[in-house]
This record gives sequence, C-alpha cells and structure tokens, in this order.
Amino acid sequence: MEKVYGKCCGIDVHKKIIVACFINGRKQEIREFGATTKELTKLAEWLKEGGCEMAAMESTGSYWKPIYNIFEVYDVKAIIVNARHMKAVPGRKTDVKDAAWIADLLQHGLLKASYIPDKEQRELREMVQYRKSLTEMKAAELNRLQKFLEGGNIKLSGTVNDINGMSSMNLIKELLQGNTINEETIKKMRAAKKISNHLKSSDQELADSLEGVLTKVQKEIITELLEHLEELDKHIKILTEKIDATMKPEEKKAKEAIKDIPGIGDINADAIIAVIGTDMSRFPDSAHISSWAGVSPGNNESAKKRRKQKTNKGNQLLKSTLVVAANSAVTCKKSYFYSQYQRIMTHRGKKKALVAVAHSILIAIYHILKDGVPFRDLGANYYNQFNREKKANVLIKKIASLGYKVTVTAITDPVA
Repeated sequence: MEKVYGKCCGIDVHKKIIVACFINGRKQEIREFGATTKELTKLAEWLKEGGCEMAAMESTGSYWKPIYNIFEVYDVKAIIVNARHMKAVPGRKTDVKDAAWIADLLQHGLLKASYIPDKEQRELREMVQYRKSLTEMKAAELNRLQKFLEGGNIKLSGTVNDINGMSSMNLIKELLQGNTINEETIKKMRAAKKISNHLKSSDQELADSLEGVLTKVQKEIITELLEHLEELDKHIKILTEKIDATMKPEEKKAKEAIKDIPGIGDINADAIIAVIGTDMSRFPDSAHISSWAGVSPGNNESAKKRRKQKTNKGNQLLKSTLVVAANSAVTCKKSYFYSQYQRIMTHRGKKKALVAVAHSILIAIYHILKDGVPFRDLGANYYNQFNREKKANVLIKKIASLGYKVTVTAITDPVA
C-alpha cells in the first residue's frame, strides 16, 4: 500500500497520559507524556525536531483540545479523527498498540479528518454553547416554579400564556409579599402598568387563578427561584452582548442573511454561524454538510434495496438548533416548510417530519452562504404544482362519492 507520509505520529489521548507513536521511515519510536502544558510542550518540540509531517489523534471528549492548541502554537500539523473510523483489532487493545495503529493508518492515508474550525470560531462556539446551557437551565427553573405554584393551587399558567412574562412575575411577587389579590388589586396594577393590557384573561379570571394557599416554605423556595431566574437572565444578556462583539463583520453579514429563513432568529443564527462558519468551501456539497450535521438519512442499502436507517449523530449543537428552527418554521402556513411538514407528517410522524424540515433549512443556509443569494421561499402551494391532473381526479372521485357532480375547468395561472 502506498505511503502518504514518511514522518507521522499517532497519538492515543487520555485524561492524564498521552501515548505517541512517531514513525520515521521504517523506524518507530513510542514515548509517553503527561497531560500538563509542560509535558504537551515537550511532545510538540519532539515532533517539531523530528520533522513530523502530520499527527493524528482521536476526538476523545475534550482531552484533545489542549494538545491541538499547543500544536497550533508550535505549527505542528494535526488532524482530529472520529474514533469509529479507526477501531483497532478486538482483543489487542493497549495504549501503545492504539497509538501505533493510528500512526499506521495515518501513514497510509486511511484517516478522515474531522472539521476543526480556527481558534476564534472555536471560542465563539463555546460562548454560544454556554449560553444554550444557561437557557436550558432557565427553562428547567421555570418548570420548577410552575411545579411549586401548582402545589399551592395557583393556576396562573391556565390564564397567562407566558409565566416568565412581566405580568406573571409581578403577580407572583404580590403573592409572595402576602398581599390579597382581587379585581380591585389587578385594576390598580394595570393602571400602574405592572400588568399588560394585552392579556386576554379578565380581571376576575386572573383573581380566581391566584386564589390559593402558599406555605412559608413554598414562598421561600419560590423567592429563591425568582432570584435565580433574574441572575440567569443577567448572564444570558451579558453573553449575548459578548457574542455580538466577538463575531466578525462577515459573520454578522451571514447571520443577517440566514435570518430571512422562517424559524431562524438571532439566537438560532448565532449558533448556526458559530458551528459552520461562513466558508462553505470546506463542504463539497449540501449533502456533505447535511450528513455532518446529522439531519440527513443514513445509508443502509443491500441488493439494491434501501432499508430504514436513523440519521447520523452529527454535531449536536447544530442539529438541535436546526430542529428548534424547524419547529418554529412549520407554524408559518404561507411557507414551503409548513407544506413539507404536513406532507411528511401524515405518513412518517411529527418527529421525522421536523428533521426533514431541518434538513431543508440547512440546505437553504448552505446555498445562501456559498452562492451569496437571498432566501426565496417556494411557498405553501409548491407541491400542488406537480401531478395536478391526477390530484384533481382524486378530488373529483371523493366529491362524486358524496353524491355530487362537478365540472372541472383548468385555470392558466392558479392562485396559491
């Protein structure tokens, strides 16, 4: 088999130790290093002095990141590889053999490098991921708040859509202060603009929903919850400002471009740009980026027959963001995504339909960023443009089965 690299290194990464196998022609040298910065610096210097052309390591948790960062400083070329792509022979697993196996595969060009963005984009991605974690934490806290309110027979969620809104929070704070809330109290709060005038519930309905009994312990826990929610809101706001300040001009431009797609707002756009960047040349086509994101169907074909296959794991931040965007996009009834969702949902289910819509959204994003074209919605009537005569015949038969007779006249320019 042809050798691609004359000098290369395979690295087996662990939390506390690093095992490296350096191949130089027919010679093979194995060394063990610690995981501290001092030890990793020795590893980088050793490879640099030996003239290493390329190093490879598994994408093991976050343990590969310090090594990759040091290699960037010392200008040592390295690739990160999915562990599933280079499994060794079963029953022969040791740290030394793993490092030697990785080096052997790398030497013959049998490893496929994972996409690793530059340091600035990695830092942006970490901020976006952290903000997402805080947002999820806030959602969990709101669920706990709802649980304790229900425990005190406070039915606020039945009359107010958003329990995290200004009106709901002000009403809860009134309860915690021990004030009696009736129609008169609510009218005064409306006049003081503590309750929105856009609430659909009447003053009497709001007063009835707040008629409950909160114990001392419940009030104390709810007070702590409200303080934690305010703290989370503060941190999320600060992170959002830092993310906006960190993004480059071309990233902000790309963010604004993809926001034209239904379901994508500021938060989702930040996450998408942080993960895939703005340079689409790294992805050969839309099918490649869809597979990398984990929103395209997997391959499982035998004897010319395609079998059911789950989607790939893909990038979790990107995949979850696209599904959230799809969940929002399908609510727009004038959009193509709504039509696509309804068409697939009837025979494949809601979850698979959402993933299909997420797949379409990513394809649109890919072409917007690669070709520099604006988003153009195909419209909810897109699928009705195909097989019009066949669809008309099906509808005529249904009407005839109800005992009616119809005459069909074709329209040159049908309206959606």
